[in-house]
Amino acid sequence: MKTDPAIIRNLMKEGRLLPQEEMLEIAKKKGSLNIGVPREDSFQERRVALVPEAVSLLVANGHSIKVETRAGENSNFSDREYSEAGAQIVYDRKEVFQCDIIFKVSPPIEEEVEMMSGGQTLISALQITMQPKKVLQKLMEKKITAVAWDYIRDNEGHFPVVRAMGEIAGNTSILIAAELLNTFKDGKGVMMGGIAGVQPTEVVVLGAGTVGEYATRSAIGLGSSVKVFDNSLGKLRRLQTNIGNRIYTSIIQPKVLAKALMRADVVIGAIRSPIGKTPCIVNEDMVSNMKPGAVIIDVSIDQGGCFETSEVTNHESPTFEKFNVTHYCVPNIASRVSRTASFAISNIFSPVLIEMGEKGGCRELIKKDHGFRSGVYMYKGTLTSEILGKVFDLQYKEIELLLMGM
Repeated sequence: MKTDPAIIRNLMKEGRLLPQEEMLEIAKKKGSLNIGVPREDSFQERRVALVPEAVSLLVANGHSIKVETRAGENSNFSDREYSEAGAQIVYDRKEVFQCDIIFKVSPPIEEEVEMMSGGQTLISALQITMQPKKVLQKLMEKKITAVAWDYIRDNEGHFPVVRAMGEIAGNTSILIAAELLNTFKDGKGVMMGGIAGVQPTEVVVLGAGTVGEYATRSAIGLGSSVKVFDNSLGKLRRLQTNIGNRIYTSIIQPKVLAKALMRADVVIGAIRSPIGKTPCIVNEDMVSNMKPGAVIIDVSIDQGGCFETSEVTNHESPTFEKFNVTHYCVPNIASRVSRTASFAISNIFSPVLIEMGEKGGCRELIKKDHGFRSGVYMYKGTLTSEILGKVFDLQYKEIELLLMGM
C-alpha cells in the first residue's frame, strides 16, 4: 500500500513526524494527602512539625499542605519560604484543623480539638503525665485516629523521634553546662574540658541511654573527664562500644555515686523511665556535698527529675541555686535549638507521609506497617492504649482486634 506524498508533506508540516520527547509513564499515586500544620501555642514550644524543604518534597509527590501563618516563625522559617515550597498559607486557624491529617509537635489542647471536623488523623507527641482526660474524651467523640510520634518505631524497633530528640538534648545539655560554668553567667569561671597542665572538668552522667551517650560524646570531645552511671550493664557496655573509648562506668551504688558527685563540676541527669515517673537517684544530702558552683542539668525533669532538689524551670528563667549548686531544670531542651529539632522531625516524617500516600492513606499504613501502628493510641475514636485506659479509667481495645474487623 502506497502512501500519498501530499499526506506525508502535511504530516511533516504539523510536526507529527519530527523527533518527539520520550513520554515515560508516570505511576499514579493511590492517594493525595491533605495535611495541615498549625502554629504551636504550647508554652515555650518553638518547634514546627514540617520545615519548608519537607513541604517541597511532599508537594512534589502530589500532596497538598496547609500551613498556618507564622507556624515556623519561632524556628526562623518565614511564610514566604513555605509559600515558595508549595504550601498554602492560611490565616484562619480553624482551616488547618479541617485537614484530613493534622501534623503538629505538642499534644492538642481542648480548643484545638473543638476546631476539628471529625474522622481525621492527628499526628503529634503524647505526654502521658500531662494529657488531660477531657481532651482524650473529645478526640473519642470526634472519631479521631491519633498517632503519638514519640511511640512510632522504625524497622529496627527503635523510636526514631525519641532518639533524635535525645541526641539533641544530650549534646545541648553539655553546651548549656559550659555556658553556666563561665564567670559572666555567675559560674565559677571554669572552661568545660581542659588544656595542657590544667586539670580537666569532671562530668558525671546519670543514664547510659541516648541522652547520656550524646552528653558523654560532647563532654569527651571538649576534653572533660567523664563518669557514667546506669543500672543496666548492657547499656554501659553498648555506650563504651559506641564511643570507642574506655571511660569510667559504674552501676548506681549510693556510696560510689556520692563520691563521684563530690568531685564533679557538672552532673547530667539522663535517667528515663519507660512508664511513669523517673526514679530519684540523687538525694538532697548528695547535692549538699557537691562543689560550690557545680552545675546540675536535669534532662529528666519532664518525668519528674532524678534529683531530689530539682524544680521545673523554663527557658526564660532556667536556673536556680540550692546548696550553692546551679540547677538547670527546663523540660523540652530541644526547643532551645528549635530549627535543628524541626529538621530532625521533618527528616523522620517526610518518608512516612510519602509512604502513607502511596499506600492509600493512614488506615492502610496502620494495617501494613507495624512500627507506625505501635504509635496509634486511638483508632477512629476507640482508645487503643492500655496505659491511657488504665490511667484515666477509660475503655480500650487492642488495635489488632480493631484491624481484624476491617
